[in-house]
Amino acid sequence: MKHAEQLSILKNTEKWDVIVIGGGASGLGTALDAASRGYKTILVEAVDFAKGTSSRSTKLVHGGVRYLEQGDIHLVREALKERGLMVKNAGHLVKNQSFVIPNYNWWGGSFYTMGLKIYDILAGRLSLGSSKYISKKKTIEMLPNVAENGLKSGVIYHDGQFDDSRLAINIAQTAVEKGACLLNYMKVVHLLKDDKNQVIGVEVQDHETGDKYILKGAAIINATGVFTNAIMKLNDTAYKKYIVPSQGIHLVFDKSFLPGDHALMIPKTSDGRVLFAVPWHNRIVVGTTDTLIKKQSLEPVALESEIEFVLETAKRFLAKKPTRADVLSVFAGLRPLAAPKEEGKSTKEVSRSHKIIVSETGLITITGGKWTTYRKIAEDIINKAINTGKLQKKPCITEHLAIHGNKTTTTLDRENHLYIYGSDIPKIIEWQQNDPELKEKVHPDHEFTMAEVLWAIRHEMARTVDDILARRVRLLFLDARAAIQSSEKVARLLAQELGHNEVWINKEILNFKKIAKGFLLPEFQ
Repeated sequence: MKHAEQLSILKNTEKWDVIVIGGGASGLGTALDAASRGYKTILVEAVDFAKGTSSRSTKLVHGGVRYLEQGDIHLVREALKERGLMVKNAGHLVKNQSFVIPNYNWWGGSFYTMGLKIYDILAGRLSLGSSKYISKKKTIEMLPNVAENGLKSGVIYHDGQFDDSRLAINIAQTAVEKGACLLNYMKVVHLLKDDKNQVIGVEVQDHETGDKYILKGAAIINATGVFTNAIMKLNDTAYKKYIVPSQGIHLVFDKSFLPGDHALMIPKTSDGRVLFAVPWHNRIVVGTTDTLIKKQSLEPVALESEIEFVLETAKRFLAKKPTRADVLSVFAGLRPLAAPKEEGKSTKEVSRSHKIIVSETGLITITGGKWTTYRKIAEDIINKAINTGKLQKKPCITEHLAIHGNKTTTTLDRENHLYIYGSDIPKIIEWQQNDPELKEKVHPDHEFTMAEVLWAIRHEMARTVDDILARRVRLLFLDARAAIQSSEKVARLLAQELGHNEVWINKEILNFKKIAKGFLLPEFQ
């Protein structure tokens, strides 16, 4: 997946079958679905792939235990099926994760055990393991740092856990392998319409050169997540709100706050939400919140009230109490929830099911949805394009399509941090062996190497320090201070590979530091 090659394809193609706007989970999934069916497909992303919501999730591939409580059986069943397919199609990135719910009242054990048995049944043959009631002693054994005061019992269940932006990059690579053209830093500035007010293409602008291109196509798909309303402004004559952004934040701590391999799930926090503490890349990710936000942003910042809520809830359930000084990184993400019909509906009541809108202009827009169901969302979008007469009928083949890097769990050593590269691991190791400089660590306290940085530049279309340290090697999400300290080293290799000068390097470092500040608590910025 090389930028120059993709740009050349864009310049030399006159007409597309499918044009996808937006390079998050839904957009990338759609490009892969379309290309694998044999449609001539292009995807354009204004910044980097998965820069928004799709890199800022709770890192879970799940049916949604709380949607079960809300009675949304259809969404849960669909998501559980997709979870099972993701484990098979991207085994290097999606794994079976056990979760323990600690119970502090006598009825909790049986109540949650019964609910989770329904969860298991809905998963059917794609189940990751059955849930069961466990004793207080077993709960403490599985969650060594759980608060013991008042603990009565526990319930264990299974769900999926993954690396979100790594999967996004691998889906992008798979789409390219299937013949799609994908470009990041290519922004849609205008929708092209014919004399019947039908959308027939887009005008895009290259962020790096300022060059503009006209792309014409049969089916135009708007998969811009929290930025949906902005594209709709280019499309509609009258302004209407299609999505409402809801913010979720996560705090990252070191492993000592939850030793062992099990995740902690708190089914009812003080405000009635669910909170997770999940092992991820040898750290613990704790979240999330659900706060309605007035306007969307590329770099959402955690609110003080959200930080305090997550910290206070974690303190109530952990024996070793995390403090603000223990926070290695804080990240905020925006969910693109389909705008409710009635104003004032709380975010936890707004359905996470996806909704496909076909405008009078023929533009096809996807709203809502979640990472776990990205493949099904994509299938539904392309089917909608077929049903509206924009594409010739061709069957979807993604249900059993392996994603780039796919490797079965049995042949994967998850103790080696390179496991996320799956079948590409031997090539990265070969680079490290052939060049001692590439064996060097990006940061002395972390295992990532310069070979991974080079891999991101040459094979994963990384164009900036942020692309690399946030979404390719994830250091910004795991330890924001270490990421800031590594920025110059990464900027210099980028400049060397992409032909940039010292002025670019300095500007790039400053830009990254500005972004990274948002991943630190205010007093440590």
